[in-house]
Amino acid sequence: MEDPEGGAKPQFDGASAVGRKDGKKSRRRKGKRGGQSRSAAHPASHEPSGGAGQPARPMEDAAGNPARKRKRRRRGGQGVAQGGSPHPHAMEQPQAAGNAARSEGEPAPGRRNRRKHRGKRGLQGRPLTAAKPSPPQQESRAEETARISVPRETQNGTAAGRKVRGDSHPGFQGDRQAGDHPWPEELYAALDLGTNNCRLLIAQPTRPGQFRVVDAFSRIVRLGEGLAASGRLSDEAMERAIEALRICASKLRNREIRRMRLIATEACRQAVNGEEFLSRVVAETGLELEIIDRETEARLAVSGCSSLVGRETRSVVLFDIGGGSSEIAVIRIGDNRFSRLANHITHWTSLPVGVVTLSERHGGRDVTPEVFEGMVREVEGMLVGFDCPEIEIAQTGDFHLIGTSGTVTTLAGVHLDLPRYDRRRVDGIWLSDDEVSAMQAKLLSWDFESRAANPCIGPDRADLVLAGCAILEAIRRRWPSPRMRVADRGLREGLLTDMMADDGVWRRNRNRRGQRAR
Repeated sequence: MEDPEGGAKPQFDGASAVGRKDGKKSRRRKGKRGGQSRSAAHPASHEPSGGAGQPARPMEDAAGNPARKRKRRRRGGQGVAQGGSPHPHAMEQPQAAGNAARSEGEPAPGRRNRRKHRGKRGLQGRPLTAAKPSPPQQESRAEETARISVPRETQNGTAAGRKVRGDSHPGFQGDRQAGDHPWPEELYAALDLGTNNCRLLIAQPTRPGQFRVVDAFSRIVRLGEGLAASGRLSDEAMERAIEALRICASKLRNREIRRMRLIATEACRQAVNGEEFLSRVVAETGLELEIIDRETEARLAVSGCSSLVGRETRSVVLFDIGGGSSEIAVIRIGDNRFSRLANHITHWTSLPVGVVTLSERHGGRDVTPEVFEGMVREVEGMLVGFDCPEIEIAQTGDFHLIGTSGTVTTLAGVHLDLPRYDRRRVDGIWLSDDEVSAMQAKLLSWDFESRAANPCIGPDRADLVLAGCAILEAIRRRWPSPRMRVADRGLREGLLTDMMADDGVWRRNRNRRGQRAR
């Protein structure tokens, strides 16, 4: 068929006058070129459409067609004067422009407009409702705690003059503005001051049992350095820890935190001057830390890893190899599973040994196979006193180990041969028993410089990783398992999960979702 303005047009089934016996144009093509149509005042501009020898339906006057006037108004009122009558030259200019474009090999304006607005029209060619502006691009949900998505902040800690909000949940629409989080301003914070690290997480609840990390901080402070020999926290170690805590305090002040929990673990439990150190922390940073007992520490480690225990699992031994202590929890899950995995703990223990204390006693720089075996035997002697029934290991995969510590994440990173540590690839990975043994043998064959040069270990952990492997080896000998799951998470995640569950935010959010759906 030919276009009324000249030039061949492709024929579409059911969309042209050729396919219509009555010679009328289909509804889809009607009024497509409202700004370029000929009015009744220009009869010479009408050309036949050539549809089976029948003349095309003449177009109505632009001023007398309300639908066309509305269409022109949406296009900026082109070709219509203020009084509603068409300008004498308003329609000639787009026609000339269209001819010039086609002379250069470009598509006609009508076709360009159809392509431009194709995604904005429904099945019958009616414009759809205007789409809301999409929020700024956010980090993917698999990167919630690996990459930190932090809103742009002003000096008072708010983003662009408003309160800090997260990215919007795709399941919620309605009266929310684009970019708003369905549960705004509910920020939770968890701080864990351990024997080796100082860690902070600030997060916002999302789907039931999950949260989005808003900000995070981690630094190796070695608070327990020299603690095993002297029984006290050294001045240098306390100064390193307070410097890290000052950064954490600044992050907490810059955000509106609904609830926070700040804990200290084994180093402050054992040190004679532990309470004195925490009083100094309050005076210099304003942060009030609580010293938790070992049972609480074990339960928090389990809570932080609950999402990694599948529904088919019936028994799990979860361990957290820390800097000054190692927590082990035996979990047995029956037919009725509680919402909190920590309620399934049947036996637990906390060994007074960690990577810092064990490496200081046996040496961490130059570790021979004999030194490594000596460390393993020391931990095995501690496990002898742990009264726990044996776990029947079936071949159905309903029992496995879960390790949450820098030791197991380091083994996973070395196993994957990562050019740099990537939490997204490590967290949740499965390692077979043979793979764990191979990685331990590989690390034992390296000298200190080789371990320090590995991007997944680094100089800060090069003298600690083999002590962690010795603790892991003792656990594997006590509870042999065909596989182990690696968890790059721990006490902070357990603190956040428990606080959000205690506040019922996921239950309230689920109710709010149902109200919005109605």
